[in-house]
Amino acid sequence: MEALSDLNTFAKILTDKGYNGYFHTQGAYAGKLKESIGEYLESCQKGTDSLPKQDLLLTGYLQWSGEDKPRVECNMWVKYLNGKFSLDKMEVARKDGFGQLLKKSELTGLSVISAPKASEAIAMVNEEQKQKPEKSPKRFKL
Repeated sequence: MEALSDLNTFAKILTDKGYNGYFHTQGAYAGKLKESIGEYLESCQKGTDSLPKQDLLLTGYLQWSGEDKPRVECNMWVKYLNGKFSLDKMEVARKDGFGQLLKKSELTGLSVISAPKASEAIAMVNEEQKQKPEKSPKRFKL
């Protein structure tokens, strides 16, 4: 059963889970989660934009170290029905400094409650640190 929440509740739950960076709603309207969605909906009411026939697409970075560094991107597909929101699907992708995909994880059948914390989402696509075997000190043999 998907949880339907108003914008304040929806944004608060995701922000508390660590999704506190900047997002784009439908490829525009940059801002924090609540502000981005709010600006998009306001634009729809003014007639500047139209509500999508399917889900709203929220895009943002969960981890950013610079333009030429690896990063973790997050896409969320959110259902919007009569002023209520529910999270439907999430895609988390780790890309290198050139934008090439390194690892991707897709989560479906989510709700805003069951969504992973941002740190857990990042861990799903981070490369495991390979442990180097300890080298024994070199010894001289005579």
